[in-house]
Amino acid sequence: MTNEEITMWALKNGWKMIGGFPSLSKPARPNEAIVRLVLKATVASVEIRKPAGKWEKVSSAKYKDITPDEDTAMPRGLGFVSISGLSKLMQDNRDNMVFG
Repeated sequence: MTNEEITMWALKNGWKMIGGFPSLSKPARPNEAIVRLVLKATVASVEIRKPAGKWEKVSSAKYKDITPDEDTAMPRGLGFVSISGLSKLMQDNRDNMVFG
C-alpha cells in the first residue's frame, strides 16, 4: 500500500486528520488524538499517546510490506490486530462521524 492508500483507508474507517496525521480520538474528547498514523516517505508508523502526553511508536513497516486484508481491507503489517481496543476505538470514531 502507498501513503495515499493508507490515508484513504483511514479516513473511510473513522480516522480523521488531527495535527496533520490520520488519528483516532476518544469520543469524550473528539479533537484530541490518542492514536495516530505517521506516514513518512518510506515508512508508516502507528503511535499511541501515553497519559503523560508523549507519543510512543508501537509498530512501523515499510510501505512495500503493508498489504490490505482481503476481507476487511485493513492494512496488514502495521500491527493493528495486536493493539488491544483499536477496533472498538475505530468503531466509536466511525459512529461519531456518522451520528455526531
